Amino acid sequence: MSTRQPRSALIFGGTGAIGAPLLARLLVQDWSVLAISRHPPGAQSAAAGLQWKQGEFAQLPELPAQVDAVFSTGPLDQFARWYAGAAITCARVVAFGSTSVLVKQDSGDPDERDLAARLRQAEQILFECARERGVAATVLRPTLVYGDGQDRNLSRIAGLARRSGFFLLPGDARGLRQPVHAQDLADAAYAVIDVPASAGQAYALPGGETLRYDQMVQRLLQAMQPAPRLIRLPTPLFRGAVAVARRLRKVDGLSDTVLARLRQDLVFDAEAARRDFTYAPRTFMPQSMPLP
Repeated sequence: MSTRQPRSALIFGGTGAIGAPLLARLLVQDWSVLAISRHPPGAQSAAAGLQWKQGEFAQLPELPAQVDAVFSTGPLDQFARWYAGAAITCARVVAFGSTSVLVKQDSGDPDERDLAARLRQAEQILFECARERGVAATVLRPTLVYGDGQDRNLSRIAGLARRSGFFLLPGDARGLRQPVHAQDLADAAYAVIDVPASAGQAYALPGGETLRYDQMVQRLLQAMQPAPRLIRLPTPLFRGAVAVARRLRKVDGLSDTVLARLRQDLVFDAEAARRDFTYAPRTFMPQSMPLP
C-alpha cells in the first residue's frame, strides 16, 4: 500500500468561473486543497481533502506556511502584491492574467491603458519574486472567457437579449474573436504544474475556434430558448441609438473605444501552449454555459 502524501494546493478564487472547475480537478486527482473565496462555498465544500476559508486579499485568513502549489484565478495585480510580501513556501505558482495586457496597452481609453499597465507590472513582479525564491511561476492569459454564467461579456449579452427578445449590433461588428471555456482554462492550469518548460512563461490561451463577433453573438442567441433575434443595424444608425441611450442613461460600458473594438481582430496564437502542455480547447459551445 502506498503511503505517499497527497500534494497540497492553495487556490485564490475557489468559487469563480475558473477556480471552481480547477478545484474539482485537483480533488479528483487527490490533492489536499485550501480554497479562499470572497463568497461562501456551495455543496462542494463538504468534499474530502478540501478546506474552505472566506476572505480576500485585503483581509486574508491565516494561511499555511507551505504548500506544493499556489493558484490564483482572480485579479493578477492583487495576487502579485500579496505574493511579493508573502512568506509562504511553495514550488509552483500558476496565476491567471489576461490578453488585455496586450490588447489594451495602446487603447484610447486611459482606464484601459491603466489596466494593461497594471497587468504588465503584476506579471513582472510575480516572475521576479518567483525567480528570486527559486519558484516555478506561470501566467496564463485567457481571451474571452465563458462557461458558468459569471462572465461580464457573453452572459451579459444573453441576459440583455432575454429581457428584450432581441440584440442589436452594428453592421461592422466583424472583428475576430476566440471565446474560451472556463473548464479548458482550469485544465490548462492543472496541465502546467508538472511541465518544467512552463516556468517563467506567460501563455495566451484562446479558445479552439476563431469566428467573427457577430457570428459569435448569433450562435449564443441560437442556443437560447426561445432564441432572441439578432438585429444588425447600419453602423451610423447604431451609433446614434447608443448616443441616445447614453443620454438617457440606459447603457453603460459602451464607450467609443469599446465600439471600435468590435471591428478589430483579437486573435492570439496558442502554439506555445499546445507545444508545452498539449493545450487543446474546444470550439465555441454556448450550449455548455448557463443561459438566462
